[in-house]
Amino acid sequence: MPPVNGRGVLWDLDGTLVDSTDLHWISWRETLTAEGLQITYEQFLESFGQKNDRILARWLGDAASADRIQRIDRAKEALYRRLIPERGLTALPGAARWIRQLHGTGWKQAIASSAPRENVGVMLEALGVGGELDAIVAAEDVTAGKPDPQVFLVAAARLGLAPHRCVVVEDAAAGIEAARRAGIASIGVSRGERLEADLPVASLDELPVDAFERLLAREA
Repeated sequence: MPPVNGRGVLWDLDGTLVDSTDLHWISWRETLTAEGLQITYEQFLESFGQKNDRILARWLGDAASADRIQRIDRAKEALYRRLIPERGLTALPGAARWIRQLHGTGWKQAIASSAPRENVGVMLEALGVGGELDAIVAAEDVTAGKPDPQVFLVAAARLGLAPHRCVVVEDAAAGIEAARRAGIASIGVSRGERLEADLPVASLDELPVDAFERLLAREA
């Protein structure tokens, strides 16, 4: 049975801990252009937080065969990983500080991402915080993407915690909905449209020092 006194944070990665928007846009745009396809920047933004198979099924429509989805998916992610060392990846304000602070005060922490595991490794290396994390859940570890709650439920289980003893930190509406379905309190980080999270903020730097404790107290 999961311990009742443990505390955990389940971090989304893209857009929550690192500013990867431009690199994802470039890699999607160039990969799809090579396929003779075009998407708008608005379509790209609407896809954030979802798994690539779900995104491509919508964008490709009737042309979305399993083989084609897999081929485009792999090409896009390979280009994204090449772009990281070429163009750099920026940690978002407060990201590394919060991870280290929570680690130092006994919180367990997991990455709960829709990204492939190889991408997660490259991004965490750029962020420089892998040693403070207790678990990683990536696209390969789940069968359903956000807004399905599976990624967060798996992450909580890998930390050895009940879902209500965790807090999700997300930047996408699909992730906030997944947290709600999992019964987990959420922090929504968005500089644009306000997210329907338990605690919406524009930046991790805006979080009160007791933000995580207060959210768990509400779930008790």
